[in-house]
Order: sequence, then C-alpha cells, then structure tokens
Amino acid sequence: MTWILLALVYGLLKGGREIAKKKAMNKNTVMEVLLIYTFIGFLMVIPRAPHAMGLDSKYYFLIAIKSFVIFLAWILSFRALKHLPVSLYGILDLSRVLLATLLGVFVLHEVLKWNQLLGLALVAAGLLALKFRIFGKKKETPSKIESEKDKGNATKFVIMAFGSCLLNAISGLMDKLLMREISGAQLQFWYMLFLLLFYLIYVLITKTKISKTVWKNAWIWILAIMFVIGDAALFAANGNPDSRVTVMTLIKQSGCFVTIIGGKFVFHEKDTAYRFFCAAIIFCGILVSVLPVG
Repeated sequence: MTWILLALVYGLLKGGREIAKKKAMNKNTVMEVLLIYTFIGFLMVIPRAPHAMGLDSKYYFLIAIKSFVIFLAWILSFRALKHLPVSLYGILDLSRVLLATLLGVFVLHEVLKWNQLLGLALVAAGLLALKFRIFGKKKETPSKIESEKDKGNATKFVIMAFGSCLLNAISGLMDKLLMREISGAQLQFWYMLFLLLFYLIYVLITKTKISKTVWKNAWIWILAIMFVIGDAALFAANGNPDSRVTVMTLIKQSGCFVTIIGGKFVFHEKDTAYRFFCAAIIFCGILVSVLPVG
C-alpha cells in the first residue's frame, strides 16, 4: 500500500502549505506568492527534464489543460477567500472531497465499498464539525464581509469558491488518467512549466507589479519545496495501478492535523482541543476507508 503512504505525505504537506501560505501573505500579495513559488518550484524540477522528454503531442496538450485548470482554480480560490468569511470558505472547500469522489465513481467507474462510504461520511462529519462547531461550545461569530460591495457580490464569491473546488477535483481526476500513460517526472516537469507560463502571461497582461522583496520571503521558498515534494508524492501515488481516486481523496484530508497544530503553535489560536476532537473523527474516517474488506 505504498500509494496510501504517498497520498498521506501529500496530505500532510498540503496542510503545511496552508501555514506557509498564510505566513507568506503577511509580506507579499497573492499574485506575487503564486508566481514566485511556482517559479522556484519549476527550478527544482528542472533536473527531471531529461526524463520528461519524448511525449506524444496529445499529452503536452492534456498536461497544458491540467495546468490551466489549476491556474484558474488557484486564482478563484484566493479571490473567494479574500472576500468571504474564512469559516464559510472552509465549508465550501469541503465540496472538493465530494466532487472528487463523484468523479472517481462516474468517470473511472470506481465502486465505493461500505467502509469507504462510511469513511467519506466520517470525514465530512469531522470537517463540518470543525467549521460549524456542531458539537462543543457555541461557535464564535465569523468575521463579516468587509464592505457593502462585497455583501452585494457574496453570491459571486460563493460560486467562485465552488468553481475552485470543482476545478481541483477535475485536476485530480486528470492526474489519475494521465499517470496511466506517462511517468511522474514527465507530468510534474511539464505541468510546472505550463503553470509558470500561465502565471507569467497573466502578470504581463494585467501589468501586475512584482516587488523585489518577494525573493527575501523565506516562507515562499518553504512553500515551493513542500509543493514540489507533495506533487511528486501524489503523482507517484496516481501512477500506482492499484491506487483509487476515491480513497486518496479521503487520505489527503489528513492535512487538517497539520493546520490545527500550526494554528496552535504558529498562529497561537485557541480552542485547539475541540479541533483535535474533530480531527480524530476525520482520522477515523481515513482509517475506515483504507481498511481491507471483502
């Protein structure tokens, strides 16, 4: 079950990226962070270039589509998160789990066993409890949308958040399909190259200014390292013929443990005991979903 461990590595690093992202945003803008950490990430995968050549033209096209899907997903998610309360955005992001599972079932024709259905239900319950505080003490009032204009556009930002979740789910499905025919080195190199090109084109067209101080932001470098290692692990997991999108979708939610610990020790957040309770529910769901059953 190596692919399970690789998916777990991705999930934990994904949680770490959320912490690094928040820290990086303290010094630089959204587009500065996205562009530079993608650029650094691409530099890190250049050594894989010799193993990435020789693809048929159709695969370059498909990888470019995947990169464009992620390019759009990240922009949508950042813009939605900027205007919506974090608590609301968090629960909207949960739909990614459900969307990816549905794609795995309807596109790849994966059959959910009873333990995977139970696992999905537990993961959803844990995340819902974490965001809405269904159990425990009364939930604190979430931050309000900052301006009257944002209130009027709230529906638009909710749609953008759902759009980001759907695009991420599509990207995960494309990973599984592409890894049936190409290697992880090929997918990661060209995916990063196309993604970088899309961000460069966006910056040039929108005339977005990139501050020189962005290179001194250590959190962007940390973010890039975790991004490259995490994606390498995920692509390797997808390359395993025994791997299942539905199960990996659940495993990747393990990143919540990292964000809870980071919230406690990095951002000095309160109420971590309740959050660990929610995380325990999620962990149980992950364990149930990967248990071998007849």
